[in-house]
Amino acid sequence: MTTSRDTSVVAFLRQISFLENLPYADLHELALICQMEQIQRNCAIYTKGEISGHLFILLRGSVKLCSFSEDGREIIKEMLSPITLFGELGLVGEKERQENALSMQDEVQLLRIPTESFRKLMRKHPNLSLDIVDWLGTRLRRAESRLEALMFKDARERIIDFLKDSAENQGKKIGFELLIKHSMTQQDIANYTGTSRQTVTSVLNELRKSNLIYFNRRSILIRDLERLS
Repeated sequence: MTTSRDTSVVAFLRQISFLENLPYADLHELALICQMEQIQRNCAIYTKGEISGHLFILLRGSVKLCSFSEDGREIIKEMLSPITLFGELGLVGEKERQENALSMQDEVQLLRIPTESFRKLMRKHPNLSLDIVDWLGTRLRRAESRLEALMFKDARERIIDFLKDSAENQGKKIGFELLIKHSMTQQDIANYTGTSRQTVTSVLNELRKSNLIYFNRRSILIRDLERLS
């Protein structure tokens, strides 16, 4: 018997690009074993060293993937917004987590999917495996681009690149402007761009004085994306 909960989960699964064309029966079978979870701000979804036994789809809120140095400094590798799949490396051989996944705002909602159940789906649909390899390749290229930016671009350029990427990926058009609603602190932006909080503050204030952006604690308004440089 199909419930409204199962139907909702299938609808969420179909929003992941490489799942959208799979048969309903297979997605429904997967939906039956998915767990829907709701967690609060600054809670760990998983931590480094844990068994990579599940993957996740972020339904609501935001999540950061991060590591910590020996002296406790945080390095943010990626900041995720809905609808995003993460924790997927168990599908390609990862035994233990190599990073942490932490919620960034209240009432983050997730789907938790057993890795082995997803691998079973991949064995049944070989083309799904190929699509996932392509998707992982895209993520790897994006990570390489960020690494190159850390090596070859200065702090101001990296912060502006972050604003541009955020605007393009999650910005909402308001006339000719782009509004980014977020739950990031300026320290989060610094940890993501490999800069300091003071540098982030200085660059954001400079851009605001130039009337290129406006920002407060919960949003950033990009007034002119083409002029943002």
